[in-house]
Amino acid sequence: MSSLVKRIARVSVLMMLLMAAAMILGLFWGSSGSRIGSLAEMVSQIGNPDALVYAIVWKIRFPRVLVAALVGAALSVAGLVFQAILRNPLAEPYILGISGGAAIGAITGILLGLSRFSGVGGFAFLGGMATLFLVLFISGGRSILRKESILLSGVMINAFCAAVIMFLISLTQDARIHSIMFWLMGDLSSAGGREAALLALAVLPCFVLIFWQSNPMNLLLMGKEMAQSLGVHVKALILILLVVSSFMVSATVCCCGLIGFVGLVIPHLFRLILGSDHRVMVPACIFGGAAFLVLCDLLARTLPRQGEMPAGVITAMIGAPVFIILLKRTSR
Repeated sequence: MSSLVKRIARVSVLMMLLMAAAMILGLFWGSSGSRIGSLAEMVSQIGNPDALVYAIVWKIRFPRVLVAALVGAALSVAGLVFQAILRNPLAEPYILGISGGAAIGAITGILLGLSRFSGVGGFAFLGGMATLFLVLFISGGRSILRKESILLSGVMINAFCAAVIMFLISLTQDARIHSIMFWLMGDLSSAGGREAALLALAVLPCFVLIFWQSNPMNLLLMGKEMAQSLGVHVKALILILLVVSSFMVSATVCCCGLIGFVGLVIPHLFRLILGSDHRVMVPACIFGGAAFLVLCDLLARTLPRQGEMPAGVITAMIGAPVFIILLKRTSR
């Protein structure tokens, strides 16, 4: 077994343990004060566990924890891909406006009364892709790897998407307006077993594809010309990765709204710890991003004395300072 395979295995196992610990905390900890002893009893199927505790844990928390893990993994890997393609540590679906474009599409689908994943999800994907290509067009097309132009274009489009979202909401008198607003801030409270299953079907094949392309992503970091000389079809690789990443982001937006900065914080953190080899970074971001959002959602559930706050509020409170620090470092 080569040293690279051993390193990937070690990192993956460590991150999987971290994710498992976060998910156990997400199941065992909550405002209802469920005891670990009751849950251990349910897992081992010894005795007759309390029916209310069973319902809270397995019917409400378990699907929510699964969705949080899948969303965190998807956003983290999408951020890693955008940073590799654009060679910009500040690139991230939320900052570039792709999440905002997907949200516009999703809200349009919701207001048209379409079904959750087939109709709303399709509109979200179209909105995300349209925003992505608009950002690339404004930033200069062929100058896709220019850091300043792509970042400024993304920030501008993100602001425009926020204005369009508010415009769409102001036009409707729908009774669901409050839930739409809460959903836009990154709400995981409505996640259920069906959403977890559909999201898993959408993003798990994307993880496999991105890991398969992790070595070409390494070559892309050396520059377009160098990657081409080493046999990488750069245009096809960039197109595939952009479409797959935008599809994952759209699926997460359709499921739980806008959750920002996960794709910024997690890839940057692991790049500092593990280096820039995407063959190691991709599994680390999958499991690490899952653990991060599960813990953020746990804080969102337990910090308020009454009710809960959207998970996107917690990720923004963590991610915005990180973004400012990175911006200052890259501007030197």
